[in-house]
Amino acid sequence: MARLEYSDPAKYNDRTRELLGKNRNANIFRMMAHSPSYLEQYCRLGGAIRHRGELDPIVRELAITRTGILCQAPYEIVAHKRIGKNVGVTDEQNKALENWEAATCFNDVQRAALAFADEIVRLRKPTDATYDAIKSKLTPAALIELQLSVGFYIMTSKFLETFAVDMQPVTEVVG
Repeated sequence: MARLEYSDPAKYNDRTRELLGKNRNANIFRMMAHSPSYLEQYCRLGGAIRHRGELDPIVRELAITRTGILCQAPYEIVAHKRIGKNVGVTDEQNKALENWEAATCFNDVQRAALAFADEIVRLRKPTDATYDAIKSKLTPAALIELQLSVGFYIMTSKFLETFAVDMQPVTEVVG
């Protein structure tokens, strides 16, 4: 059960109503709607991360889902496994994310990105070896996008867990 009541739809301005509608009134956005201006900017950056840039969407979703796993945020894990599947992450890859180091279903770029995500979450920044490995595989733009994706979803995972945002059937919230 959420630690704070979800925002009151009767208090939404037109922009907040629009954002919630575009996001299927998912609980994360209903919680965030207590601060309409932050909700709007969160959605703006989240949209850029998911729909703009050059980072391979499979690499992005693997890193995001792994971030959710490391942050122990089930809401995030469920949502991004589904989003990942929609962009080409295989069921085998989704299942292997808990123990990706032992799995054989990830290519070299994906493995480097997962190591990068692990170290950002666990160590706060990647070691030189991990950084150099991913840097050699991505353009500067894609590298920036990967780091910002992981950072954004650390924040998102912590938001979800801080407020104990309730899970919803994934089919209701992710298209």
